[in-house]
Amino acid sequence: MAERVVNEKNGQCDNLRKSLPVPMFSRNDFNIWSVLKNCIGKELSKITMPVVFNEPLSFLQRMTEYMEYAKLLRVASEQATPLERLKYVSAFAVSALASNWERLGKPFNPLLGETYELIRPEFRIICEQVSHHPPISAFHAESENFRFHGSIHPKLKFWGKSVEIQPKGIVTVEFPKLNEAYSWSNVNCCVHNVIVGKLWIEQYGMMEVVSHQHGMKATLNFKPSGWNNKDLHRVEGHITDRNKRKTHFLYGKWTEFIKCTDYASYEEYVKENAHKFKRNADDRSKSPNESPGNTPRKVLSKLNSLKMSSFKSLSIQEPDDPPEPSEGDIPKSDSTYSIDIPNSVTLWEAESRPANTAEYYQFTNFAMSLNQLEDHMKQPRALCPTDSRLRPDIRKLEQGDLDGAAAEKTRLEEKQRENRKKNKKSQDELTLFPRWFKQDVNPHTKQDDWMYKGGYWERNDDNLELDIF
Repeated sequence: MAERVVNEKNGQCDNLRKSLPVPMFSRNDFNIWSVLKNCIGKELSKITMPVVFNEPLSFLQRMTEYMEYAKLLRVASEQATPLERLKYVSAFAVSALASNWERLGKPFNPLLGETYELIRPEFRIICEQVSHHPPISAFHAESENFRFHGSIHPKLKFWGKSVEIQPKGIVTVEFPKLNEAYSWSNVNCCVHNVIVGKLWIEQYGMMEVVSHQHGMKATLNFKPSGWNNKDLHRVEGHITDRNKRKTHFLYGKWTEFIKCTDYASYEEYVKENAHKFKRNADDRSKSPNESPGNTPRKVLSKLNSLKMSSFKSLSIQEPDDPPEPSEGDIPKSDSTYSIDIPNSVTLWEAESRPANTAEYYQFTNFAMSLNQLEDHMKQPRALCPTDSRLRPDIRKLEQGDLDGAAAEKTRLEEKQRENRKKNKKSQDELTLFPRWFKQDVNPHTKQDDWMYKGGYWERNDDNLELDIF
């Protein structure tokens, strides 16, 4: 396994692909309303969605996109003070969400025992689906400078005109050489206009990045866009010291950048630019998701008889509806409210997406390579037999075989159900899965978590029956 790391550092990453085998299918002719109309207010994890609404990645691979800007953790570990380290860890926490923008496809639900590994010059990571009901995905990333681990229990709910994704779970960064740890929970995500208009995504809610050893905290507010899109994508927050005194101001957009300035510079800027921070009475912050009661019955009845096109602009709106962007368009940020405070330092900037991103599920360059079978992976036993790259339904969708992907997805789901039945009947039920993680107490948060047991990179799969695909 060490040889694989060396190979990566010697240029494997130069061979990573910049596109997928074929462009994505158009979803315009598929009726998502026929699937969702009976799901209002329900969790969607048990709802079978047509494969055309998937993107060719497992949720384990999607979770690995946390690591796109892993270099921020290395930079953080090299800083001289806990305050500077907290700044860069906070920037990393925001950067982990940047790839979500315009990503409208649903990742495939991982099978119990499914794994995914990735090795890059800055890190290596192992993910495993540790629970099927409820679905829980665990990961552990490491380098010589840091460890990053956590578990995610995603919950999806349909609220009539939007889908809300709640990524339940806590993630932790450790700097072992410094005996430091930082933890936080991710904010919610909302996909708007799932029935009428053009789909768009926003992140919203509060995120607290806690420094456990030094009593400091970064509190970040991911703002809903508001009625006039004034706060579209905006993230603002502050760092407090052990005595809860605000010392620094963090700001930016989770889609683009994060900057930091001292609190005195921020306060001076607010005095001169109050209009950029204050809200009007009719522009109150509200949760982007809407409860079923906020979806007019007339709209629902019209939609029942509508030949749906989830990506075409259709306008059906009642007087009591919260206003949507004009003609269902994706909202655009108002530059009037842009912020650029003197004495600011840029902590993170998002990399440009490839020119062909719209043809390939809005993937970033990082995401384009996640399902790639690199040359060294094609050697016998190079990959764990449970790795997501070996899933036939994901592979077929990536290759443009929609019917084949749907058939394989159904086959794998039925096979998983059969395996569960066999295990329940077994008297000596072998607890093969989860294989690489165990439930334990996170020593930093003092909460139950899924912790890495070790051994993945030194494994020997020769004598194991790991037939989940």
